[in-house]
Amino acid sequence: MNNEKKPLKNSTKIILVVAVVIVAIAGFFGFKFYSLYFAPNVRSAKSYIYVKTGSDYNGFLHNLLESGVIKNEGSFQEAAEKMNLANNIKPGRYAVKEGMNNRTLINKLKSGNQDAVKLKFQNIRKKENFAAYLAKNMEADSLAFIKVLDSAALVEKYGFNTENVYTMFIPNTYELYWNISPTEFFEKMVKQYNKFWNDERKSKAAKLNLTPIQVSILASIVDGEALYDKEMPTIAGLYLNRLNRGILLQADPTVIYANDDFTVKRVTNALLAVNSKYNTYKYAGLPPGPIAMPSIKAIDAVLNREVNNYIYMCAKEDFSGYHNFAETVAQHEINAKKYREALNKRNIYK
Repeated sequence: MNNEKKPLKNSTKIILVVAVVIVAIAGFFGFKFYSLYFAPNVRSAKSYIYVKTGSDYNGFLHNLLESGVIKNEGSFQEAAEKMNLANNIKPGRYAVKEGMNNRTLINKLKSGNQDAVKLKFQNIRKKENFAAYLAKNMEADSLAFIKVLDSAALVEKYGFNTENVYTMFIPNTYELYWNISPTEFFEKMVKQYNKFWNDERKSKAAKLNLTPIQVSILASIVDGEALYDKEMPTIAGLYLNRLNRGILLQADPTVIYANDDFTVKRVTNALLAVNSKYNTYKYAGLPPGPIAMPSIKAIDAVLNREVNNYIYMCAKEDFSGYHNFAETVAQHEINAKKYREALNKRNIYK
């Protein structure tokens, strides 16, 4: 029996060579296809890509590559060109994670599937500070937000004016798109305001003979006076007593606001002389707007105020942050004297 292998025919050799070439070519293009679209190409653990409204694509691409987020810049640019990203990119804020491939990232940028910004705001003093906070976290600048808040035509459409519009913003955590326009942001906040002021809260305000706006203005003063939440209903009851009896509120936080000096520790006669509608030592009733963004706790403290006969209050002389309350001038003068002496002892004169 002859065990010798027969030599391959030339035709068979050619077929094998062709097959190997085809497999090699297929492997090459397969690998290239994988590298182009499916290979991990984001090196950042987690960051964000920002596409500004109306931005130039070449400028965006330059900034993206300069950021160092992309591992293989060439493959991204080629994939972006083949997927026509330049003509379909959507503005927004997009989260990227380590290991993300070109195809996933480009599809995200094309679809506008952006990641929302979490805005948490509370205890912001003035609307100018609020606009600055928004600009820090959103695409629009602070001037654009201020322009909306100072637009009488817009805010009056919803029952506010440019002085009390700040009462519309209910402190909370909101998820919003980074590139939302200031007008769209305002309208979303109007919806949140209307949701907050439900029938129950409106009914409680009406029983106090106050509008929701007035409740929020008073709440901002309560916030300014109360270091501790537990005192809020007592302070609210006191100020409502003053309002109902036609007595000047004489709230120190309003004087500090009117003087625009928030470093003040002691309200002096010089500060009391300021001619401002926010000076409740000079002008009766509530000021025309809030002295800070009112907290929900302060708003509810006004709506659920403590029924008392207090007319006067003074910080406790132990500097604990609590107050001494009084129904009479005589008792208040005793309390005030204790506090003045404590201030003098600590050399606090302003």
